[in-house]
Amino acid sequence: MKMLALALFGALLAAAQPAAAVEPPQNFAVHEAPQPLPDIRFQGNGGQPRTLADFSGKVVLLNIWATWCAPCRKEMPTLDRLQAELGGPDFEVVALSMDRAGPEAVTKFFGEIGVKHLALNIDASSKTMFALGVFGLPTTLLIDRDGREIGRLVGPAEWDAPDMVEFLRSRIN
Repeated sequence: MKMLALALFGALLAAAQPAAAVEPPQNFAVHEAPQPLPDIRFQGNGGQPRTLADFSGKVVLLNIWATWCAPCRKEMPTLDRLQAELGGPDFEVVALSMDRAGPEAVTKFFGEIGVKHLALNIDASSKTMFALGVFGLPTTLLIDRDGREIGRLVGPAEWDAPDMVEFLRSRIN
Protein backbone atom coordinates (compact mmCIF):
# COMPACT_ATOMS: atom_id res chain seq x y z
CA MET A 1 0.00 0.00 0.00
CA LYS A 2 2.84 2.36 0.89
CA MET A 3 4.50 1.70 -2.51
CA LEU A 4 1.22 2.47 -4.30
CA ALA A 5 0.86 5.73 -2.37
CA LEU A 6 4.44 6.72 -3.22
CA ALA A 7 3.93 5.88 -6.90
CA LEU A 8 0.70 7.90 -6.96
CA PHE A 9 2.40 10.84 -5.21
CA GLY A 10 5.27 10.70 -7.74
CA ALA A 11 2.84 10.68 -10.67
CA LEU A 12 0.91 13.63 -9.24
CA LEU A 13 4.12 15.55 -8.61
CA ALA A 14 5.32 14.91 -12.16
CA ALA A 15 1.98 16.04 -13.59
CA ALA A 16 2.17 19.26 -11.59
CA GLN A 17 5.60 20.13 -12.98
CA PRO A 18 5.70 22.14 -16.20
CA ALA A 19 6.80 20.13 -19.22
CA ALA A 20 10.46 20.46 -20.07
CA ALA A 21 10.98 23.08 -22.71
CA VAL A 22 11.77 21.66 -26.12
CA GLU A 23 14.97 23.20 -27.45
CA PRO A 24 14.60 25.21 -30.64
CA PRO A 25 16.13 23.71 -33.78
CA GLN A 26 19.48 25.01 -35.00
CA ASN A 27 19.42 28.64 -36.24
CA PHE A 28 16.02 29.34 -34.63
CA ALA A 29 16.58 32.38 -32.39
CA VAL A 30 14.06 32.54 -29.53
CA HIS A 31 13.64 35.84 -27.69
CA GLU A 32 13.93 35.98 -23.89
CA ALA A 33 10.48 37.58 -23.84
CA PRO A 34 7.87 37.90 -26.61
CA GLN A 35 8.36 41.05 -28.71
CA PRO A 36 5.56 43.31 -29.98
CA LEU A 37 5.08 43.42 -33.74
CA PRO A 38 4.04 46.33 -35.93
CA ASP A 39 0.71 46.26 -37.70
CA ILE A 40 1.39 44.71 -41.09
CA ARG A 41 -1.10 44.63 -43.93
CA PHE A 42 -1.26 42.26 -46.87
CA GLN A 43 -3.74 40.62 -49.21
CA GLY A 44 -5.25 37.20 -48.79
CA ASN A 45 -6.93 34.91 -51.28
CA GLY A 46 -9.10 36.91 -53.67
CA GLY A 47 -7.36 40.15 -52.72
CA GLN A 48 -9.13 40.65 -49.37
CA PRO A 49 -7.20 42.81 -46.89
CA ARG A 50 -5.50 40.89 -44.07
CA THR A 51 -3.47 41.72 -40.96
CA LEU A 52 -1.80 39.60 -38.30
CA ALA A 53 -4.74 40.46 -36.02
CA ASP A 54 -6.85 38.19 -38.25
CA PHE A 55 -4.95 35.26 -36.68
CA SER A 56 -5.40 36.36 -33.06
CA GLY A 57 -5.73 33.39 -30.73
CA LYS A 58 -3.54 31.17 -32.92
CA VAL A 59 0.16 30.48 -32.87
CA VAL A 60 1.38 31.63 -36.30
CA LEU A 61 4.44 30.67 -38.29
CA LEU A 62 4.85 33.69 -40.59
CA ASN A 63 7.12 32.83 -43.51
CA ILE A 64 8.30 35.80 -45.60
CA TRP A 65 9.23 34.50 -49.05
CA ALA A 66 9.08 35.06 -52.83
CA THR A 67 8.77 32.83 -55.89
CA TRP A 68 12.06 34.18 -57.29
CA CYS A 69 13.96 33.09 -54.15
CA ALA A 70 15.49 29.63 -54.74
CA PRO A 71 15.75 28.64 -51.02
CA CYS A 72 12.15 29.80 -50.52
CA ARG A 73 10.97 27.63 -53.38
CA LYS A 74 12.78 24.64 -51.91
CA GLU A 75 11.29 24.99 -48.41
CA MET A 76 7.70 25.72 -49.53
CA PRO A 77 6.65 22.03 -49.75
CA THR A 78 7.86 21.52 -46.16
CA LEU A 79 5.69 24.45 -45.01
CA ASP A 80 2.72 22.95 -46.86
CA ARG A 81 3.26 19.60 -45.11
CA LEU A 82 3.64 21.38 -41.74
CA GLN A 83 0.32 23.15 -42.26
CA ALA A 84 -1.28 19.80 -43.13
CA GLU A 85 0.10 18.25 -39.92
CA LEU A 86 -0.34 21.03 -37.35
CA GLY A 87 -2.72 23.53 -38.96
CA GLY A 88 -6.09 24.08 -37.32
CA PRO A 89 -7.77 26.27 -34.72
CA ASP A 90 -4.55 26.65 -32.68
CA PHE A 91 -1.87 26.98 -35.36
CA GLU A 92 -1.44 28.33 -38.87
CA VAL A 93 1.39 28.66 -41.34
CA VAL A 94 1.06 32.04 -43.05
CA ALA A 95 3.27 32.01 -46.13
CA LEU A 96 3.48 35.70 -47.07
CA SER A 97 4.85 36.28 -50.55
CA MET A 98 6.76 39.44 -51.43
CA ASP A 99 6.20 38.93 -55.18
CA ARG A 100 5.74 42.17 -57.10
CA ALA A 101 4.37 40.11 -60.00
CA GLY A 102 1.19 39.68 -57.97
CA PRO A 103 -0.94 36.76 -56.84
CA GLU A 104 -0.87 35.15 -60.28
CA ALA A 105 2.84 34.31 -59.86
CA VAL A 106 2.17 32.73 -56.46
CA THR A 107 -0.87 30.80 -57.70
CA LYS A 108 1.14 29.46 -60.63
CA PHE A 109 4.02 28.40 -58.37
CA PHE A 110 1.69 26.74 -55.84
CA GLY A 111 0.13 24.80 -58.71
CA GLU A 112 3.52 23.72 -60.07
CA ILE A 113 4.69 22.26 -56.75
CA GLY A 114 1.31 20.96 -55.56
CA VAL A 115 0.66 23.20 -52.55
CA LYS A 116 -2.67 22.12 -51.09
CA HIS A 117 -2.75 23.40 -47.51
CA LEU A 118 -1.37 26.95 -47.59
CA ALA A 119 -3.51 30.00 -48.26
CA LEU A 120 -2.31 32.60 -50.75
CA ASN A 121 -1.07 35.71 -48.93
CA ILE A 122 0.87 38.47 -50.66
CA ASP A 123 2.44 41.86 -50.02
CA ALA A 124 3.45 43.08 -53.49
CA SER A 125 4.72 46.34 -51.93
CA SER A 126 7.24 44.47 -49.72
CA LYS A 127 6.47 46.92 -46.89
CA THR A 128 6.19 43.98 -44.52
CA MET A 129 9.89 43.24 -44.91
CA PHE A 130 10.86 46.72 -43.76
CA ALA A 131 8.28 46.84 -40.96
CA LEU A 132 9.51 43.52 -39.53
CA GLY A 133 13.22 44.16 -40.07
CA VAL A 134 13.58 41.34 -42.58
CA PHE A 135 16.82 41.64 -44.53
CA GLY A 136 16.84 38.38 -46.45
CA LEU A 137 14.51 35.72 -47.75
CA PRO A 138 13.25 33.44 -46.48
CA THR A 139 12.74 34.71 -42.95
CA THR A 140 10.23 33.07 -40.65
CA LEU A 141 8.73 34.47 -37.45
CA LEU A 142 7.01 32.43 -34.76
CA ILE A 143 4.17 34.49 -33.31
CA ASP A 144 2.26 33.73 -30.11
CA ARG A 145 -1.53 33.80 -29.65
CA ASP A 146 -1.33 37.47 -28.62
CA GLY A 147 0.43 38.54 -31.84
CA ARG A 148 3.93 38.88 -30.34
CA GLU A 149 7.10 37.51 -31.89
CA ILE A 150 8.51 34.55 -29.96
CA GLY A 151 11.50 34.09 -32.25
CA ARG A 152 12.68 33.88 -35.84
CA LEU A 153 14.73 31.87 -38.24
CA VAL A 154 16.61 33.59 -41.06
CA GLY A 155 17.19 31.30 -44.02
CA PRO A 156 15.57 28.11 -45.19
CA ALA A 157 14.53 25.21 -42.97
CA GLU A 158 12.92 21.82 -43.19
CA TRP A 159 9.72 22.81 -41.44
CA ASP A 160 8.30 19.30 -41.33
CA ALA A 161 11.45 17.72 -39.82
CA PRO A 162 10.68 15.84 -36.57
CA ASP A 163 12.70 18.20 -34.32
CA MET A 164 11.00 21.25 -35.85
CA VAL A 165 7.52 19.76 -35.52
CA GLU A 166 8.23 18.81 -31.89
CA PHE A 167 9.48 22.34 -31.12
CA LEU A 168 6.46 23.99 -32.77
CA ARG A 169 4.04 21.58 -31.12
CA SER A 170 5.55 22.55 -27.73
CA ARG A 171 4.82 26.21 -28.49
CA ILE A 172 1.22 25.50 -29.51
CA ASN A 173 0.29 23.53 -26.38
